[in-house]
Amino acid sequence: LVPRRAAAAPKAMTVVRESSFIKPFDDYFAKTLLPEYVKLTGIKMGYEAVSVGGMLTRLTTIIETKSGPEIAMTGLNQPYLFDSSLVDLTDVADKIGTQIGPWHDNVHDAVVVNKKWKALPWGNIGQLEVYRTDWFKEVGVTKFPDTWDDLLAAGRLLKKKGHPFGFELGHGFGDNHGWLYPLFWSYGAREVDKDGKTVLIDSSETAKAVDFCRKFYQETMVEDVLGWTDVNNNKAYLGEQISCTNNASSILVVAKRDFPEIAKVTDHGLNPQGPKGRFHILNPVSHALVTSAPDPAACKTFLKWLYDDKQMSRWLTSGDAYYAPFLTKYDNHPMWGPEPRYLPYKESLKTSRLHGWPGPPSAAMSEAVAKFVLVDMFAKACRGDSTKDVIA
Repeated sequence: LVPRRAAAAPKAMTVVRESSFIKPFDDYFAKTLLPEYVKLTGIKMGYEAVSVGGMLTRLTTIIETKSGPEIAMTGLNQPYLFDSSLVDLTDVADKIGTQIGPWHDNVHDAVVVNKKWKALPWGNIGQLEVYRTDWFKEVGVTKFPDTWDDLLAAGRLLKKKGHPFGFELGHGFGDNHGWLYPLFWSYGAREVDKDGKTVLIDSSETAKAVDFCRKFYQETMVEDVLGWTDVNNNKAYLGEQISCTNNASSILVVAKRDFPEIAKVTDHGLNPQGPKGRFHILNPVSHALVTSAPDPAACKTFLKWLYDDKQMSRWLTSGDAYYAPFLTKYDNHPMWGPEPRYLPYKESLKTSRLHGWPGPPSAAMSEAVAKFVLVDMFAKACRGDSTKDVIA
């Protein structure tokens, strides 16, 4: 697909995205791909990088003021929240699906609203267990524990040895959700039913998950995790204060660059399974097109070009497998070859669900996430509140 230089083409276009933890991925987009498109079309391509955690605020401003960048990153279920302000991209999604798909089914929950694609995913930021293989071996654990109970048993031994766990329980935006929702689901607990209306949180399954979490915190962790946000566990891990945490692959990426000795003894495990199965959090990042864009057709042409295999393949590779693509033709992409320790992130897609599952991705679901309803339930139990009170 070669976009032609057209007399009617817009003079400029801007893409806004949240800064990636993987700098080469951002740099490749801004310094290689965008200049290539400028050369090809003559359209001046702007790039705005928003600080980590700031994209929702920026997107809200763009939509409310009807000004600013035309193409914006979305996360979580933001395509639902901003449905009426985002252009239908079904035609583009179908074309990409034909060329390098089909798309994985589970991503539909996050980006397809009333049968219309309101954003195009470029990948999933998986949240898995990151752990020190050497310290685990010291207490006799040679492969990552398969169940929460086995991880608890390993954690007790590691804490005694001076190598506690550190799982975020504060008001961050990723590493708290990354383990608490999967833990909750793995006990068979649910916030709401599929209808999105029937509240199911007051159940014996929830109580079991809460009781486990309290014990897990008290017997394996450093105390200050209650106030942690997303940077704390990375720092604690790379500072050799903790032996295990839940995180994206960014810890290993940074360790390979700056802490090679730690990198050698770092690996990833899937989230443990509970009595009712194994789960992971779905964390898709996508591009949406805002309805205030003066030339939506030109924006769509750019997106078609960006998601063409020639561009997409190179871009994903530059990200060091940090983003697991939702396109089946990429299931065995060469990006997975150089570092087998990233493979669990690809594997986790099969068991990933969106926050609020099995309920639909609604405004109520977003509010529950934004107000840390589930996170605080667990955190208060860890602080010492009774199970009955935190569920209430």
